[in-house]
Amino acid sequence: MKQLITIATILFISLNIQAQNWLTNIDEAGKIAKNENKKIILSFQGSDWCAPCIKLDHDFFSTEEFKKYAKDHFVMLKVDFPRRKKNRLSKEQQKHNNQLAEKYNQNGYFPLVVVLDKNLKVLQQTSYKDISVADFIKLLDPK
Repeated sequence: MKQLITIATILFISLNIQAQNWLTNIDEAGKIAKNENKKIILSFQGSDWCAPCIKLDHDFFSTEEFKKYAKDHFVMLKVDFPRRKKNRLSKEQQKHNNQLAEKYNQNGYFPLVVVLDKNLKVLQQTSYKDISVADFIKLLDPK
């Protein structure tokens, strides 16, 4: 029984380590970015209707290569605009997302990935591209 509990604990910890930590509040993301001297990846998505958004998440954000890099370099902020009733956001979250869209996505592009510095200044923008994960990382964080 002890072995089973030990194995379950190790599995749980390893799964949580691999999980992408997406925030939904710009103030929280800004504080973390300042404290940890990281850039913010602001991702405008339509998680339940936008095929390129889903592909962006699958091909880049969900890969182990990206998650490993992001953990040390980025604060991840998701600004979602779902359409299905079952995925509806709270009124507060919807208002927050609308305000972010007014400031950072005035043209309403989906998906849109905005890279911000720790002071919330726009460094660059991109969308889905048919490139490797390594090239996508270089696009977001050129050295």
